[in-house]
Amino acid sequence: MTSEVTTGFTVNGRAVRLDLDPRESLLDVLRERLGLTGSKKGCDHGQCGACTVHVDGRRVVPCLLPAVQVNGGSVTTIEGVTGPGGELHPLQQAFVDHDALQCGYCTPGQVMSGLACIAEGHAGDDDEIREYMSGNLCRCGAYTGILAAVRAAAGRREG
Repeated sequence: MTSEVTTGFTVNGRAVRLDLDPRESLLDVLRERLGLTGSKKGCDHGQCGACTVHVDGRRVVPCLLPAVQVNGGSVTTIEGVTGPGGELHPLQQAFVDHDALQCGYCTPGQVMSGLACIAEGHAGDDDEIREYMSGNLCRCGAYTGILAAVRAAAGRREG
């Protein structure tokens, strides 16, 4: 029998306090307890990137992260990147503009990784973008559009 641990953190600017089983993943807490279903449960093994979120400004795969480890931290999910009036983030708009999605399942994780790639300064050239986005898989093969979207949002021209 596992005792619950009271855990508090911020999600998309909103403070939450929960009693959690220490074995619960951050992904399950986000999706099942907080109703934030934008982060997708793809492989549940940290290999596909569909669930990518930011914790304290760093991208993580929350399917592998026990939620209790986020205690005192700050989580940003795909729901937290839109503007206050619901307008798309420039990278989200670039995904639309560059046809960087097909089925859309991987898109939230791709966007969150793309935001981190740009913020971390790893969007200098196409090879660098590919390397830093390599943890995110797209079964539909929309990689050309994803690359173009990250490139555009980073302020780079085609190439």
